[in-house]
Amino acid sequence: MHRPFHQGRLEDLPERPRLAHRYFDAQTETVVVPSAPFGPVATHVVSYGPPDAPPLLLVHGLMTTSYSWRYLFERLGDRYRLVAPDLPGCGRSAIPPADRPLSAVALGTFIGELQQALGIAGCATAGNSLGGLLCMHTALRDPASFARLAVIHAPALLDARLGGLHVGLRLPGAKAILERVVRRDPLRWAHRNVHYYDESLKSLEEAREYGDPLAGAAGARAFIRWLDDALEPGELRTFERVLRRRRDSNAGFPLPLLLAYSREDATVPPKMGERLHALIPGAEFHWIERSSHFVQVDRPAALAELLGGFLGPA
Repeated sequence: MHRPFHQGRLEDLPERPRLAHRYFDAQTETVVVPSAPFGPVATHVVSYGPPDAPPLLLVHGLMTTSYSWRYLFERLGDRYRLVAPDLPGCGRSAIPPADRPLSAVALGTFIGELQQALGIAGCATAGNSLGGLLCMHTALRDPASFARLAVIHAPALLDARLGGLHVGLRLPGAKAILERVVRRDPLRWAHRNVHYYDESLKSLEEAREYGDPLAGAAGARAFIRWLDDALEPGELRTFERVLRRRRDSNAGFPLPLLLAYSREDATVPPKMGERLHALIPGAEFHWIERSSHFVQVDRPAALAELLGGFLGPA
């Protein structure tokens, strides 16, 4: 029996995860996306499932990659063509120039541009963590981008922790210190900063997938840019105002929306989900029990069932 969220030592992790997955059996390609916010972005895209099945876009969150969706491949890959990109500056995708902010609005625009490049505009989509927030920006900008959108554990609204993070990154030398800390032992950083309800699901394979892109200066700085730009307080306040205006004018969210949050999330407080649902009362809302911020790893069968019910027949 494991203790929830009990994190062991990096040195004790197995080479391979104790639960097998099909991530490395999936098709991979590099798609150059012409992007208004970033310029051309060479984007790593993983696809799994029948080529003629309806596409389901899976958008990862901060510091993770398409690898985070690995346990959904077998569970949904018979019904959908799963399309999981590494977002700009993450994983195996290119890093946009330093003068192009990695803001939530810009990244949300990029997701729509990626859909156009892949020919999957209007598909069903699920976004985890910050990926969920980015997809909400995509949907507000162009409601035709998605048929339906599932948002899982998104840090969508400003709170004390996000505000404190922004203030901390403004301190003299803070970003340089953080870069040194991340690069000193990127596998250990990834291991310590990804939290699971069941930590026995971790492996060195995972630590490398998330840690290796942070080993170089460019990758570590891209991660810090994500922290600083995509969670910028002014943009989060603007997003909340937009949702409040839509609610108060009875406009609602422009497409069918599912919100799913864990009651025991150590990364995004459960109250975040309640606040977001209060702003979008027409959305479906579900609590995920016995799970972390990454329900697609902790409870993939439960998430596959939830997504299947929300998305409807493929």
